[in-house]
Amino acid sequence: MPESRRFNLRRSLAEHLLPTRHLIHWIPIAAAVGILAGSASALLLASLEQATRVRESHLWLILLLAPAGFAVGLLYHHLGRSVEAGNNLLLDEIHSPQSVIPLRMTPLILLGTYLTHLFGGSAGREGTALQTGASLADQLSRPLHLSRQNRRILLMAGISGGFASVFGTPLAGAVFGLEVLAIGAVTYDGLAPCFLSAFVADYVTAHIIQAWHIRHTAYRVESIPPTVTLTGILAAIAAGIAFGLTALVFARATHAIARLAKRHIPYPPLRPFAGGLIVTAIVFATHTTRYIGLGIPTIVAAFHTPLPPYAFAAKSLLTAITLGAGFKGGEVTPLFFIGATLGNALAHILPLPFSLLAGMGFVAVFAGAANTPIASTLMAVELFGAEAGAYAGIACVVSYLFSGHSGIYRAQRIGRHKHSSAGPENQKDQKDQKDQSP
Repeated sequence: MPESRRFNLRRSLAEHLLPTRHLIHWIPIAAAVGILAGSASALLLASLEQATRVRESHLWLILLLAPAGFAVGLLYHHLGRSVEAGNNLLLDEIHSPQSVIPLRMTPLILLGTYLTHLFGGSAGREGTALQTGASLADQLSRPLHLSRQNRRILLMAGISGGFASVFGTPLAGAVFGLEVLAIGAVTYDGLAPCFLSAFVADYVTAHIIQAWHIRHTAYRVESIPPTVTLTGILAAIAAGIAFGLTALVFARATHAIARLAKRHIPYPPLRPFAGGLIVTAIVFATHTTRYIGLGIPTIVAAFHTPLPPYAFAAKSLLTAITLGAGFKGGEVTPLFFIGATLGNALAHILPLPFSLLAGMGFVAVFAGAANTPIASTLMAVELFGAEAGAYAGIACVVSYLFSGHSGIYRAQRIGRHKHSSAGPENQKDQKDQKDQSP
């Protein structure tokens, strides 16, 4: 056999062995990340279940939201300055790896989120899951002597594992870890680790919480048109525009409140204290706890019965105050609430069932605020089924297009502009987003 042919055969064999080596390298690492992320998410879900139950049984605890905010602020001011940026720190480290994320991020965010929910703040849990998943995963980078590039992938896998396990949506979680990094640009170098971590984390969380008699919330779209019609497509587009604009307003309001608090309250622990006073006053003035905490009962109700048309605005306001003031948690579950209740309200003017519109809004407002239309569409398919997912996919894409180049994550970069005609004004959007963030 000619020497050149032998060389080509060896090179071809080496190229075919590369995927095998890649999988052999990442399977145990991604599995370990999934176990860590899934275990942390199970603890988070159990703690928030308990916090919600205690708060709803003892409503006087809401009177202590301001002191609890001060305690959270003190905790981060003295022990957590290096991790206070939260999800933005994770994205910054993925874009430009510098140093291992301190392990203290995990207990601090778990405790901060627990206190926020126990005393009546309006927040979510995705931010906590992402931070616990990524910070625990990053502790493996030194003993494994990972390169900068492999450490990036490790953090992405931690984000995927955290998202997948806290919501019970492994496909959406896997893609979220790839899609959230940059607007309009999905990176595939961490594809296998993110998928492996997401499915392992979801499996671990599901089995742990099942043993603790806790379940992921089931959301069911009760009515779907038998065929996709032009009227239905146009209605989905119109709904997507409303969802995207709502996502834009929410993100900018949260950043504006954070900027305002930072400007007028120099001492950081007093910011959540002030925010807590405002939220407490609103709760007792309106005589309802519907718009604080995770708000899962109201989200479920949005799929089954008409709700007040202002519900999405009330949740937007209380969540923007809570998170903008410096309480800990996440934005995504409140975005589910905002989207589901807005979809419910849109049923009065759009020719689609309110249950379907609630499901569309559930994922589409999140798609616009996080700039993750693919992950959000996959979440719709996983939660509601393929038929509802078709309408939700349209709404997610349109919401993404209309939510601007700002979002809930300051460190999210612009890979490609959303519109082919985008120009310098969109670059200004990204600068404004950074300027408005704490």
